[in-house]
Amino acid sequence: MQRLLGSITILALCAATVLAQGQAPKPATTPTKSANATTSQQTSVEFEMMTWPEVKHALESGKTTALIYTGGTEQRGPQNVNGGHNLMGRETVRAIAVKLGNAIAMPVLPYTPNDASPTLPGTIGLTNELLGAILERLTEQSIKTGFKNVVLMGDHGGGQPDVYAQVAKKLDDKYSPQGIRVVYCDEVYRKRQDDFDKWLAENGYPRSSHAGIPDTSEMLYLGGDKGWVRQDLIKTAVGDPAPEPGQRGRGRGQSDPNGPSRINNGITGDGRRSSAALGKREFDMKIDYAVRQINQLLGSKSTQQ
Repeated sequence: MQRLLGSITILALCAATVLAQGQAPKPATTPTKSANATTSQQTSVEFEMMTWPEVKHALESGKTTALIYTGGTEQRGPQNVNGGHNLMGRETVRAIAVKLGNAIAMPVLPYTPNDASPTLPGTIGLTNELLGAILERLTEQSIKTGFKNVVLMGDHGGGQPDVYAQVAKKLDDKYSPQGIRVVYCDEVYRKRQDDFDKWLAENGYPRSSHAGIPDTSEMLYLGGDKGWVRQDLIKTAVGDPAPEPGQRGRGRGQSDPNGPSRINNGITGDGRRSSAALGKREFDMKIDYAVRQINQLLGSKSTQQ
């Protein structure tokens, strides 16, 4: 019995020695977070991805401009996902906040003025009245949180500029005596859109609007590897003929992209020459136009050029 116990003891000691030799030495200290996590925390500009202490610190450090950006949920032709406005909107407002250097991007509002269609079942929308009430509430909640400037802007044409401009003026009149500004940045959408359409025409691209070259190209650039665009369908991305520039007083697109059309696939114009390179050009224009106008409206200069 004693010999058996002795043998077991020897085997146990041998096994322990082998295991100890096979294990890598433990570091003296175990880091609680990676360098990447620290960098991400320090440079975060997305309200929904921050903790409340991080928001408080950002406000105290001078990031006192809230960017309220609206997206929209609507059909974007057979090739683009219905949430395109929201997906592009989040990338856009984040990039604007980073370039401004003194701003935080609020969560993108996923619904804007539009109307559902059983024929093209990809749209869920609000009315202008509802959007106005929501924008007013979100702005005043941002001010209550501690922001000194609130910028309204959007990725969808419905309700622009009337609703945004009206809310901005109403609240700016109310809060500007307290040193708080509320402004509407329209150039990120309308002027950039018109200028990009002009550039496309000057460079021989076919006219298109809803779910055409501009929409599809930007989605290819920002999310072509994420499934935002059914790329095999781009070669057939042709729809109802696009209106002439300035037609219907809108400058671009149909007044109701969900309304009847000769092809009725949700596309206005010819989007077959869409590309990520064109999308980058358009996206960069959005950021540049927005930052320039916001600085003009607020009489400030961004901390990052």
